[in-house]
Amino acid sequence: MKQSYKLFFLGVTALFVMGCEKYVDIKTQGNLVPKQAINYRYLLNTPANFEQNTNLGDFASDELSIVDAAQINGLTGSLFYAYYINSYTWKPVIYTLGTTYEQDDNWNRLYNNILYCNTIIDELPAASGTDAEKAEMTAEAKVHRADSYMALVNTYAKPYQASSAATDLGVPLILKQTVSQSLSRASVQAVYNQIIEDLTSAIPALPNSQAYNTLPSKVSAYGELARCYLYMNDYANANKCADMALAVRSTLNDLGVLTSVSSANYPRRITDPEILLSKVAAGNSLSFSPTAYRLSDEILALLGTTDQRYQLLTVPASTISSTFTGRYSYREARIGETRNVGPNVPEMMLIKAEYFARNNDATNAMLWVNNLRIKRFKPTDYVPLTASSPADALVKVIQERRREFIGRMLRWWDMRRLKSETAFQFTYTRVVNGTTFTLAPNSDRYVFPIAEFLTNLNPELEKNP
Repeated sequence: MKQSYKLFFLGVTALFVMGCEKYVDIKTQGNLVPKQAINYRYLLNTPANFEQNTNLGDFASDELSIVDAAQINGLTGSLFYAYYINSYTWKPVIYTLGTTYEQDDNWNRLYNNILYCNTIIDELPAASGTDAEKAEMTAEAKVHRADSYMALVNTYAKPYQASSAATDLGVPLILKQTVSQSLSRASVQAVYNQIIEDLTSAIPALPNSQAYNTLPSKVSAYGELARCYLYMNDYANANKCADMALAVRSTLNDLGVLTSVSSANYPRRITDPEILLSKVAAGNSLSFSPTAYRLSDEILALLGTTDQRYQLLTVPASTISSTFTGRYSYREARIGETRNVGPNVPEMMLIKAEYFARNNDATNAMLWVNNLRIKRFKPTDYVPLTASSPADALVKVIQERRREFIGRMLRWWDMRRLKSETAFQFTYTRVVNGTTFTLAPNSDRYVFPIAEFLTNLNPELEKNP
């Protein structure tokens, strides 16, 4: 029997014994009975099974600036934080083989999500329950699976390019609950095709909304589709799906009326009206030493001091540590929850803005940017942005994405998709402990390496350059 299954099932196989033949006739105590559909509802209602997403891109993006010796020492002095500093410096190895931390938690969590989804999709047809409830739960699992593959392909594969997507290496497409199958990497095109298939086939059976943002609904699927098409450079379909999402939910939280942000006056992630599907970044909070998220001078200049996102969601270094300098993202500490990286209302608005900018309509592009910005300033500080041309509008849309999505994964994804466009091509440099690290537009480091632990265990899993 092949050993490739170990990659995905190591440590989690026991979670799925409900599907094994020898358990079919065993009655459990309490209300749970094997092969009843309600079991899968309980599984879907547990956010820990599906909510985890990636965080590596946050550290690689140009939002972050680690310059204080105290923070560098804290991150380099322990293997526990090696993934953070290795991502920050775009190293070809993030998880060092033979150490305690040789496994990639991002990869493992995302494929664990997929394993849960496959279990539900495979087993529900044979479960007792109504066709409607089984169809809805299958649809929810498909949305979660699509989100996990979206994160995987934008972390471990090249950015989507229509000319090469059919041959560029994506990630393994694991769509069945089996313990022996090929782990050869599907193409980038195949992965995106699967994402679109999962989402479009899920929509008819999904409710318009759910009680909590952790449960997928139609608006979740529309939001995921809009994001998917954006990263395929298919701006027309991205705009269309963003419209469908906004037709269901378009509420913005008004930061302009707040003098402070806390868990008492800001909505929880599971009920936040801006969030279309709650997904959380893996790993530690970015509000505390040594993993505190020190913002680059460039992003701080883009924000400006009158922006409520600066006033309410960032803090001076002294809040974090007396040995730190600069200013830090503090959203998680302020709100008391891990940051959301799932699709949201502001993202849909800025997808529409980008669509208009790329279609020579600067007026509507800035309309959508300003529809967001008016909720991000006090009324006395708000000044609408204008653009002198569609090209200028596009720059301003991308800048607004940077302001809005600090520490929420999308900046790295944007850096990847935009690096082939002249207006957004940059060479980035970082210095850590006297060594200079460089990220050029054509660098292989825009694709994260697959951990050596995984490729050694599964030789068919092709390595990234």
